Amino acid sequence: MTDPVRTVLAHAPELMVVRFAFGQGDSGALHSHPHVQSTYVHSGRYRFTIDDRAFEVGPGDAFVIPSGATHGCLCLEEGELIDSFTPRRDDFL
Repeated sequence: MTDPVRTVLAHAPELMVVRFAFGQGDSGALHSHPHVQSTYVHSGRYRFTIDDRAFEVGPGDAFVIPSGATHGCLCLEEGELIDSFTPRRDDFL
């Protein structure tokens, strides 16, 4: 198990778009941040947890993670997620 590979695709102070490439078994550790996050599943399968709710997603699925929500994921099948953050996550630059 390794960390996903992060690539910043575009950013401005108000918005950031990031690609995360996951291998099977990779995970995004539970965390929270003040940014609103939108996640689009480009490929693969994932089990996400947002606060106390767990669910699985696959290609074409999308959802929003509210500001301050504790969230993370486990990659069930290799793939890519496209995340948008508002405002920009300066810690990714």
